[in-house]
Amino acid sequence: MSWFNVEELKKLVKKNNSVLVVWDVHEALVSSIFNKDEFLSSLKELISEARSLNIPIVYTKITPYPEKFQPPIRRSFNPGDIIKDVYPQDGDVVLLKNTPSIFVGTNFELMLRNVGINTIVFTGIATDIGVETSVRHAQALGFLPVVAKQAVSSGDKAAHERSLENLKRLMLVLDNKEIISLWRTG
Repeated sequence: MSWFNVEELKKLVKKNNSVLVVWDVHEALVSSIFNKDEFLSSLKELISEARSLNIPIVYTKITPYPEKFQPPIRRSFNPGDIIKDVYPQDGDVVLLKNTPSIFVGTNFELMLRNVGINTIVFTGIATDIGVETSVRHAQALGFLPVVAKQAVSSGDKAAHERSLENLKRLMLVLDNKEIISLWRTG
């Protein structure tokens, strides 16, 4: 499963201390990934399971700065909306953000600390950019980040794979089956 044994994982990853993050699943980004069908299927599975177990789901949404404050390289980028296949439902949180960390410029950390959540399961696009940045930031803040390896992707397959290999050395990178099993037993 990982460098934790199963009994340790059962104590750490539970439905009552977890949140599912759906990172930047925008129309333009989903269209650019190398494994769209597999990614969406895996993402839907985790979202469905989180909903059935009443695990909070937080979607991130890229919110550009006003045009004149955008960095020149990002001025022409339009990510589109969150894709309809996994669109947020009532009760889900949509967190507007404009950096590659879920913690910078948002109230995400405070939200989690307010309700005692310390395990963050990350899904979304791009593994090698915002997902990895947020995962590392989460760990630095004392949270337990879990990367759902089947439910993250990138437009660059090699960068995605490198990112997962790097993250495996530092934190939990689990498949859907493992995450769901831990949620159901915890």
